[in-house]
Amino acid sequence: MIHHIDLSSVLRRSVCELYSNLVTRPTGVAVRSEIEQLVADRPGRTLTIIDFTHVGLLDYSCADEVVAKLLLKVDGYFVFRGLHEAHIDAIEATLARYDLALVVEQHDGSARLVGTVDAAQRDAWATVHRLGQGDAVTLAASLGTGADDAKRLLDTLSSRRLLVQVGLVYLPIGSLRPSVA
Repeated sequence: MIHHIDLSSVLRRSVCELYSNLVTRPTGVAVRSEIEQLVADRPGRTLTIIDFTHVGLLDYSCADEVVAKLLLKVDGYFVFRGLHEAHIDAIEATLARYDLALVVEQHDGSARLVGTVDAAQRDAWATVHRLGQGDAVTLAASLGTGADDAKRLLDTLSSRRLLVQVGLVYLPIGSLRPSVA
């Protein structure tokens, strides 16, 4: 199941009706707690789109609470949307501290990885994303590597929740549609 969470709405409900900035750690804790509850209310492992479109400021402490700790605590898939460069700066610093990565849906609808990902993982993810899906044999042929190395890359990306494994096939979470999730 895919669902969409507008962070500005969560922020207004959990902190203040007139507030559109994610600043201070207590604000981040309140917002993350509500997101955790919204995700927990959904059965099974879900894909959640976290939408920053109407969020003004994002400080490092809120990036830590709302993004990094969410990724660490909640068993699900996430795509982050509506981020601008100031958001990305705070998020990347936080992701680096925890050795995390995430998928960002850009303004043009394309997806990219943000965070701690090595070159081989980034190439594998980009290849699967470009192809729409992939398996070890297909990825190995595309990258010019062995099938065992390709399988390890796919498994790593799946364990980091950057790809979804369905049988022997891996799907990029940025391209999932409701019929798949």
